[in-house]
Amino acid sequence: MNYQHTPYAKPDAYNALQIPIYQSAAFEFDTAEEMEAAFTGKSPEHCYSRITNPTVQYFEEKVRSITGAISVTALNSGMAAISNTFITLAHSGSNIVTSPHLFGNTYSFFKTTLADFGVEARFCDLTNLDEVKANVDKNTCAIFLEVITNPQMEVADLRALSEIAVKAGVPLVADTTIVPFCAWKAKDFGINIEVVSSTKYISGGATSLGGLIVDYGKFNWKTSYKLKDLASQVGPNAFTVKLRKEIHRNLGAYMTPQVAYLQTLGIETLGVRYQRAAETCLHLAEKLQKVDDIVSVNYTGLKDNLFYQLSSRQFGPLPGAMLTIDLESRERCFAFMNNLKMIKRATNLFDNKSLAIHPASTIYGSFTEEIWQSMNVRQETIRLSIGLENLECIINDIVNSLNQS
Repeated sequence: MNYQHTPYAKPDAYNALQIPIYQSAAFEFDTAEEMEAAFTGKSPEHCYSRITNPTVQYFEEKVRSITGAISVTALNSGMAAISNTFITLAHSGSNIVTSPHLFGNTYSFFKTTLADFGVEARFCDLTNLDEVKANVDKNTCAIFLEVITNPQMEVADLRALSEIAVKAGVPLVADTTIVPFCAWKAKDFGINIEVVSSTKYISGGATSLGGLIVDYGKFNWKTSYKLKDLASQVGPNAFTVKLRKEIHRNLGAYMTPQVAYLQTLGIETLGVRYQRAAETCLHLAEKLQKVDDIVSVNYTGLKDNLFYQLSSRQFGPLPGAMLTIDLESRERCFAFMNNLKMIKRATNLFDNKSLAIHPASTIYGSFTEEIWQSMNVRQETIRLSIGLENLECIINDIVNSLNQS
């Protein structure tokens, strides 16, 4: 079925074409028996919007229809999706094999927050398969990566990592925010759990914060120290049952109905917006390579990019709508940003407007020089998120700003 026509769980009383916003904390039951069944999970009825909500459920079903997942859980940010995922998977004494090339808060969550609970983050080069194998052991609860790292633009071989994960009996978890699921299929590359910041492409132009956990139901959770007992009861649903019946309820980060409504609207135009922004990004990257004042352009869709072949095999010719440029110094980066007229100086990715940020001084601004070096975050780098403006307008703003810097 076309996901645009995902049916409502129940017919709307007024045959509304858009899902109503069920702005209610709680829901009434006709009998105590029906109430008990809802609270104990024996019926699909909604009881409290911190746990489930009809508007949010419809958004989750839309995403499930696109991805082919067995379940989708919508939360109130991308970081909520990551934290809920790993609190479901990790336990004291376990480790996560990952790359140091991560979004700043993801790195901090692994390095500091989980460490306080006895979980070790093993940072290694995920493009070096021997190094990955050497770090995976009987206490590994997951291999985690960003499919294109932000802002380093590194690409690891997903099928090769999946083979390592399968052999070790651990799930492969991936943050796929940079290339949305309308453009490729994560499950085809062996990803077991997909986490997404739906704030980005999906929200329809930075309208709202949100996050998604997408479970493909392809992992044998009987090999998981934490989930093996549950897996003996519910099989491949063990992760989702643990997440939905305990973790997300207890952490209280479920998506709100207003956000779900906005993101349901956003997902209906996701394909066409992504195609436009990603095409513009590729053409922009090609043109910026010819600008003398730019030291380098990093976009994995460029044919001379180190990761071009691998990126093309995994994501096709349009690997997202984000690129980075390096200028000669931090000072030049700041001057360039200060002279921009149309491109907005703002964080976030995949707004309908083009955005520029200096990652080292902002997202990674509280980190030490040593951590910057380990994460390959450079003072000379500007990250550009490409929106829906005309290509020539974006180029002109960049060139004019460089000329004035």
